[in-house]
Amino acid sequence: MNARIASVRRDTLETKIKVKINLDGTGVFICNTGIGFLDHMLEQVARHGQIDMDIEVDGDRHIDDHHSVEDLGITLGQAFDKAVGDKKGMVRYGHSYVPLDEALSRVVVDFSGRPGLFKDVEFTRAAIGGLDTQSLWEFFYGFVNHAKITLHIDNLKGVNAHHQAETIFKAFGRALRMALSADERMAGQMPSTKGVL
Repeated sequence: MNARIASVRRDTLETKIKVKINLDGTGVFICNTGIGFLDHMLEQVARHGQIDMDIEVDGDRHIDDHHSVEDLGITLGQAFDKAVGDKKGMVRYGHSYVPLDEALSRVVVDFSGRPGLFKDVEFTRAAIGGLDTQSLWEFFYGFVNHAKITLHIDNLKGVNAHHQAETIFKAFGRALRMALSADERMAGQMPSTKGVL
């Protein structure tokens, strides 16, 4: 597969976002969203996905975090869609179960070209580190719609909301890593009987 690197900039009246990624990196993470808990979660994706990420977000946080989180999901999704290229030779599907103490989450991803987010998660708190847990879904909706992936997220167990979220993001990173991996037996081939994704 060719180098899978992308840079995307998104400027609106609400946010200014710059994202650079390398899907075949080592987990190098540079990020300043202004939202500490979100930075912590994105670092899990970079480290466990072995994806280099350089992210800058300047958003209208004097209103709240919503636009920054949603627009980052959109921008990061666009970068993934650009970096993944024609998808030839990649595994395409990925899944992971990740525990953290009492919490356990399962994430399954398909680089299908068909956006869809399906979730079964009940956070035990409405906010974590000042970030509204509903905003996490805005991040994932933005991501799947612009990366054009199908994503299933299930929190199977959990009492501590921080643990719930962290297992989700770690599992997301590991599922991405699996799906983005090169499949030697499929080298140069499209991982679909349709011939296109």
